[in-house]
Amino acid sequence: MKTLTQILRRETRVIFSLRAQPLWFRITKWTVAIFLTTRYHAQPWFWPSAGALVAVAFAVHFFYRWQTHGWTRPWGGWNDLAAGRD
Repeated sequence: MKTLTQILRRETRVIFSLRAQPLWFRITKWTVAIFLTTRYHAQPWFWPSAGALVAVAFAVHFFYRWQTHGWTRPWGGWNDLAAGRD
């Protein structure tokens, strides 16, 4: 059984793996997220929309984690097995 520290270390390696998402994609993603946040944060629908997006992001993350058996097998475009190794 893995400890919480081992699980968090593995998740961190997967998060920061440049093979999971290229650097250009991460920069674009964060630029768009920051732009949309600054543009629409005063709208009444902003927080429900942001919450829904976070929920979808968690669902996709855990779905990929389930399909890759805890980042140990390739699936759906993710194949950085070195990041998922302890």
